[in-house]
Amino acid sequence: MFKISKEFHFSASHQLCRMPSGHQCARLHGHNYIVVVELAAAELDACGFVRDYQELAPFKQMLDDRFDHRHLNEVLGHDAVTAEFLARHFYDWCKARWTETAAVRVSETPKTWAEFRP
Repeated sequence: MFKISKEFHFSASHQLCRMPSGHQCARLHGHNYIVVVELAAAELDACGFVRDYQELAPFKQMLDDRFDHRHLNEVLGHDAVTAEFLARHFYDWCKARWTETAAVRVSETPKTWAEFRP
């Protein structure tokens, strides 16, 4: 199996409204998110790629247009926009466009990651 990945960045705010009122994540706060999209294929295409990295440009454009410097609860209409939630959301977006999508990882801090991999 061949695997490739590409990293993307955006900054946004969110609030985890389901947390107890004293929890720090219940307050409005923001992160510098890192998103890694992983694609996999058993065979390479005629050019020797799983997929040309340039073909992932629409994902970066979508992040810039819809997510960067926005409030994620409003963008997604959800009161618990966790890294796990974002990983699944971005996975579904990518999988609808690129069948080779294998997983999406989301980081909110330098020490934490969430991943969705079916």
